[in-house]
Amino acid sequence: MTESVVLVTGAAQSIGRGIVEKLRTEGWQVAALDCHLQAIERAQRGWASEDKGIHWIQADVAQEKEVLAAVGTVQDRWGRLDGVVNNAAISTAHSDPAEDLSLKHWQRVLDANLTGPFLVSRSCLSLLRKSRGAIVNIASTRALQSEPHCEAYGASKGGLVSLTHAMAASLSGQVRVNAISPGWIDTGPWQNNPEPQNDDPADHAWHWAGRVGLPEDVAAMVHYLLSPAAAFISGQNFIIDGGATRKMVYPPL
Repeated sequence: MTESVVLVTGAAQSIGRGIVEKLRTEGWQVAALDCHLQAIERAQRGWASEDKGIHWIQADVAQEKEVLAAVGTVQDRWGRLDGVVNNAAISTAHSDPAEDLSLKHWQRVLDANLTGPFLVSRSCLSLLRKSRGAIVNIASTRALQSEPHCEAYGASKGGLVSLTHAMAASLSGQVRVNAISPGWIDTGPWQNNPEPQNDDPADHAWHWAGRVGLPEDVAAMVHYLLSPAAAFISGQNFIIDGGATRKMVYPPL
């Protein structure tokens, strides 16, 4: 896999950075895209500062011109593309109650979380078809279950799951497309402003797996879905949540 190239969006922090680190460890060349310059600069100062296998690109996935320019950079630098990981998103799930939710906020979340992955995937198709590559969309368990006041985020991630199987159908035999829906992932130390890892025993015990998730858990599945080992998998949504969405929870008596 040492000559394979992948474009990862939202790459400079949280789950995205974990994905970048995993794929570099496995020998992939990585075009690491993020819209936050401060986060990119922090990531560059980290373990990958001298790594020539990572090329950082600042771009907003919701802006078509910026996406096209980023994909042009990939074409110019490597001349190929074997995988795309659509991870960039506005990750704050909660917003105002529906009656107070502004159209501006709703549209911004949909633009970043749903339109962005579509724009990136569409812009990469000619390269991905040549390599018979793969797309992995990072959705969320909130596409399947909800708390109050998560309308914009939930709709965007639900739409991303649907976009996944729609594109898998359209690209059948050419490009594989799958989604991952993470649950509770502790991204504290991986954020632009790092926080300590979660050490609350109750939070860990709440999961059937005995702990909350880590970016590495998602990154391992991303690597698998991009690899030839997953050649027979397309149009699927893989839930990585320690069993949380399968729990039967009764109201207190």
